[in-house]
Amino acid sequence: MKPVLGGVVDDTAPAPRSAPEGIPRRQAARESAARTYARALPIVPVRARGLTIEGADGRRYLDCLSGAGTLALGHNHPVVLEAIRTVLDSGAPLNALDLATPVKDAFLDELFRTLPPGLAGQARVRFCGPTGSEAVETAWALARAATGRSGLLAFTGAGRGSTAGVLDAPSSNSHDARVARLPYPQDYRCPFGVGGEHGVDLAARWTESLLDDPGSGVPLPAAMLVEPVQGEGGVIPAPDSWLRRMRQLTADRSVPLIVDEIQTGVGRTGAFWAVEHSGVTPDVMVLSNAIGGSLPLAVVVYRDDLVTREPGTPADAFPGNQLAMAAGTATLAHVRENALAERAATLGARLLSQLQELASDFACVGEVRGRGLMIGVELVDPDGEGEPGFTGTAEAAEDGVAASVMPGNGRRPLPAAPELAAAVQQECLRRGLIVGLGGRHAGVVQLLPPLTVTDEQAAAVLDRLADAVRAAARCRGGGPAAAP
Repeated sequence: MKPVLGGVVDDTAPAPRSAPEGIPRRQAARESAARTYARALPIVPVRARGLTIEGADGRRYLDCLSGAGTLALGHNHPVVLEAIRTVLDSGAPLNALDLATPVKDAFLDELFRTLPPGLAGQARVRFCGPTGSEAVETAWALARAATGRSGLLAFTGAGRGSTAGVLDAPSSNSHDARVARLPYPQDYRCPFGVGGEHGVDLAARWTESLLDDPGSGVPLPAAMLVEPVQGEGGVIPAPDSWLRRMRQLTADRSVPLIVDEIQTGVGRTGAFWAVEHSGVTPDVMVLSNAIGGSLPLAVVVYRDDLVTREPGTPADAFPGNQLAMAAGTATLAHVRENALAERAATLGARLLSQLQELASDFACVGEVRGRGLMIGVELVDPDGEGEPGFTGTAEAAEDGVAASVMPGNGRRPLPAAPELAAAVQQECLRRGLIVGLGGRHAGVVQLLPPLTVTDEQAAAVLDRLADAVRAAARCRGGGPAAAP
């Protein structure tokens, strides 16, 4: 039948399409090649609740991608839906630019309740465009206005700042340098080949040398930008001791410390804000993703004495998204009132422990790591040669470095296996499990389940992932590890 509008047949309306299998084909024909997730996950979601997504073909999936960490409470949580309905039914404007509204006031009240104590008492909030990249741009602009300097210190593997300004690379002229990339400490692929506290110390010394050496080619920057856990970089937690040293280094040199909590915030890592694990109080926090309760929203929180003059920027049309603020308020309150950050810490530690058995059972699993409900499984080529420069247990012992701090617990880091990781992702999809990929070579399987995941659901996720790794490894020769 033709659609009817007001009793009149509407001949201009397109006929309904009943074949869901044609939707991905039409998407590929009409959208750009930037469809990252759609190419890897060819499903058509039509309904979702909590951890579960139902596709147009009737299949159900456990979603451990959670909108790249945007869905702290999972899909369509009742408190989020109720908050959105309340705004819709109230007749309030959906877009209020940067005007004060009761919805924004409630959002700020709840946000300030959750901020780290050292920052909450002297914080201001800057609303900006709704993406994480725009929030990073805004934070950098604030730092430039406060310091009169232009550069930015960032770290290898950083996943934020995809807009032109943040990606502006250093030039050969040190006075024109914009972004300087520094080594980010980690165990399995330690940039210095040692890992552990020794690797942490070397990374901190490198940063200190770069800041203080007039011949480094990098002038004193406007700010340092760091992720407490690198998400897109491969789920790599920053060592707490290193983050404390970065705080001290920047404070001693009057360099504002910007902490990127875009993916780690709102309870994801087992603390409300991941920076709280280290006890560090940053000068600026960049927030997005879960802060909008599944809807687009980004804010920058900064010390009120940081900026003497607001930088002049073009007016943005979307900082007043009332639905996102209402959804964000409901999400922040629900996570706080139900201690979901603490739940993420407990369940995440259990999942990490169980997943680490994969590293012992399969030679193709290089490392399992993460914090809270932010977990990464790195896939490697078991037949490849280990990375050059790896100190190794015997050599480390001679150098006075404990074997326990060697990358991968003394195992030589093997080459990344992005094709194997993609195969694991596809095997997961066949088993009704949605996971993401990240890391330097897209060789890390990422798990970002909602904070509301139950014990039973977590067990199902583990079973499906282990079975997917087993199937992919069997096909590609990366099966069970040889006995020591």
